[in-house]
Amino acid sequence: MSIPQHDQLVHALPYARRYARALSGSQSHGDALVAESLKGLLAKGTIEGDARAVLYRCVTRRFDQSGGRSGSAETGLSRTQRRLLLLTSLEGMSVEQAAAIVGLGVETAQRDLTEAREQLRASAAADVLIIEDEPIIAMDIEELVENCGHRVVGVAANERDAVEIARRTRPGLILADINLGAGGDGANAVSRILRTHPAPVIFVTAYPERLLTGETVEPAFVITKPFEPMTLAIATYQAVTGGVHLD
Repeated sequence: MSIPQHDQLVHALPYARRYARALSGSQSHGDALVAESLKGLLAKGTIEGDARAVLYRCVTRRFDQSGGRSGSAETGLSRTQRRLLLLTSLEGMSVEQAAAIVGLGVETAQRDLTEAREQLRASAAADVLIIEDEPIIAMDIEELVENCGHRVVGVAANERDAVEIARRTRPGLILADINLGAGGDGANAVSRILRTHPAPVIFVTAYPERLLTGETVEPAFVITKPFEPMTLAIATYQAVTGGVHLD
């Protein structure tokens, strides 16, 4: 494999991990899918097309081969619809790119996306705990969460308050910033909460590549600041209906 292709794959790794973890709902399973995909591509010696799209395609194929499930009639969205949503909103792919990755025509992919977004608006609500130390950002996130049809049961600006609110409200989903400034660390707050209350977790960060290294216990769900309402809607839906949390 040429140096430019190798560098492209290295650059794509954090984003492929994010996609694989959201797809599978697990850090360990997602990272294993990426590792197997990367090994196969390196053994092949060359890649055709955009390295990131190729890696996503390999991850999706290996997930299917592993017998993984990411969608069912019970949760509303089909497997293909979930993937299209993850690729276009979470990963920022165009409809054309996402369609190629999942093996659909563009018109069919667009129709599936439209139906999936309509389904999201009617999906079941979750009780959400927000952990964010910046008041304005916290207000924005709270509004987005409520616009997605979820209920905000508390907003915590520090570790202590986050743990206490979680103890009282037993949230169905935790949406956490990483850096809480003087208030501590969002990841540490989540770890403390999960000791007694298992719940899906989505981390929000402006630097996802720093978090998605595969070197430590990390979240299965990560969205990048700033984010659009649909990105949050998709991440919360996947976390609540298809996700596990920290392994």
